[in-house]
Amino acid sequence: MRVVIAEDLALLRDGLTRILEAFEFTVVAAVDNGPALLPALVEHRPDVAIVDVRLPPTFTDEGLQAAIAARTEVPGMPILILSQHVEPLYARELLTDRTGGIGYLLKDRVSNVAQFVDAVRRVAGGGTALDPEVVSQLLARREPLAVLTAREREVLGQMAEGRSNAAIAGKLFVTEKAVSKHINNIFTKLGMAQSDDDNRRVLAVLTYLNG
Repeated sequence: MRVVIAEDLALLRDGLTRILEAFEFTVVAAVDNGPALLPALVEHRPDVAIVDVRLPPTFTDEGLQAAIAARTEVPGMPILILSQHVEPLYARELLTDRTGGIGYLLKDRVSNVAQFVDAVRRVAGGGTALDPEVVSQLLARREPLAVLTAREREVLGQMAEGRSNAAIAGKLFVTEKAVSKHINNIFTKLGMAQSDDDNRRVLAVLTYLNG
């Protein structure tokens, strides 16, 4: 079974190579940066790719982006993300692509070599291997409105309908001051700090509509 590895830490990259080869995998390429990953995946078309999320040069989400791009060029390419981080935006895009095996494991929660190898084989065979913590974080981030109270959701719903604070107050039979307090609580809970560039009211409504 042919494998491509993308991992910038030399010791971990070498360790993964040794482990996989001990279990009769063939590592056809082991790259340490984002720009090298996509060409390696397209050229070798491995049975499974093991990819870190954050790779040089920017250490943001090069690994995930390359994996998504590779599956566009080679539909169904099995990808196993092995990372310390959960990157929700691109992770959802990758995980909702139902063609081919997919996995997402967290490095610090992989404690058993046999289970890791089993996860690699499962993904290569078209299955899934998802760390429960990854699922938990993705679900939590998909439901940001869960942190709001029932009244705050009502206020946000009225905001989404385009009502002013005064109109919301009249609709909900509360004072305008109470509405203002609820809106400030909404901004705080949704992590929307004061900014000159962003209209927090619009951002909050977009979050509501996407939720």
